[in-house]
Amino acid sequence: MEWKDIFQGKYKVINIGLEIFYDSLQKQGVQTVHVEWNPPVKLEKELEDILSKLI
Repeated sequence: MEWKDIFQGKYKVINIGLEIFYDSLQKQGVQTVHVEWNPPVKLEKELEDILSKLI
């Protein structure tokens, strides 16, 4: 297989996060799965300590 052969195949894409990217691929007929994901919220250390004591 040569590098140019990759442009000849059908693609399957796993989209993580940006739904607009998923929508764009779907409109182009690309087989796509969307995973709804957001990065974890980073709490300030003081708040994190308080919450850990409450839980």
